[in-house]
Amino acid sequence: MESKLTDVVSISDFSRKDIEAVLKEAARMEKMPLSEKAKLLEGKVVASLFFEPSTRTRLSFETAIQTLGGRVIGFSNAKVSSTKKGETLSDTITMVAGYADLIVMRHSIEGAARRAAETSSKPVLNGGDGANQHPTQTLLDLYTIQKQFGKIDGLTIGMLGDLKYGRTVHSLLYALSKFKDVKVRLIAPESLKMPNQMVEETKSTIGIKETENVNEFLPELDVLYVTRIQKERFVDEFEYEQIKNVYILGKEILKSTKKGFRVMHPLPRINEIKTDLDSTDAALYFEQAKNGVPVRQALLNMLKDVKK
Repeated sequence: MESKLTDVVSISDFSRKDIEAVLKEAARMEKMPLSEKAKLLEGKVVASLFFEPSTRTRLSFETAIQTLGGRVIGFSNAKVSSTKKGETLSDTITMVAGYADLIVMRHSIEGAARRAAETSSKPVLNGGDGANQHPTQTLLDLYTIQKQFGKIDGLTIGMLGDLKYGRTVHSLLYALSKFKDVKVRLIAPESLKMPNQMVEETKSTIGIKETENVNEFLPELDVLYVTRIQKERFVDEFEYEQIKNVYILGKEILKSTKKGFRVMHPLPRINEIKTDLDSTDAALYFEQAKNGVPVRQALLNMLKDVKK
């Protein structure tokens, strides 16, 4: 990586140059013959520590590791780790750093990835920490957008749904603030609005507008980034039940959108996107998920020899 980054903890640690280097490397990974890729992590061991459930992030990381010729150790359930016995995160990370060359981690607690990176003698890649950030997801989101539109500068991107707890949109907002002439339309009910601090920190470089009405900005959007209402983030289940069906989108929205409009979603979806949208040209979410492999291959390859 053409920077001094030694971990992937927060997208805020990335300059635009860093982001572009990752996207360029991901494109190279997509074109590279499998036989050549299979040598890149040869002899390397990557620890996959998922203290919180995951499908796409864990499987795409493990696919990336194996296709690069690396070996995977770890767990997909914190209940089978020694944290169940009371071991601290710092001790777990210190111990695992003695076994592996890189560490991929997802955790339910905000700031856990930063703590792990500070503790570890090996590079740490954050696969999501609570409602905080999900930087590798953001990099694959940006890669998907760039592949689709040929650029990121100048686009108008809507973010819809759970913007309060949604770590994917938190990271994406910060990332977009590093590009030029980007407009962001934040669409959420009052109780799930983007945290004000994040808006304040990015509004000087992004044209931000907020609304609760999904139809208000549809005609101007290039991309609508949809998120699910995350039941697991709610302390009050009654509050979740009151708001869970606030946005349900189907292909009828395409009557109001411009040519080239695309819908993205970090998945899993519940009912916020109807399946009738899947067969339209607007649906980009399955391609988005697929792009997780080359982007994570790129990150692993770029960090494999980092000395901390």
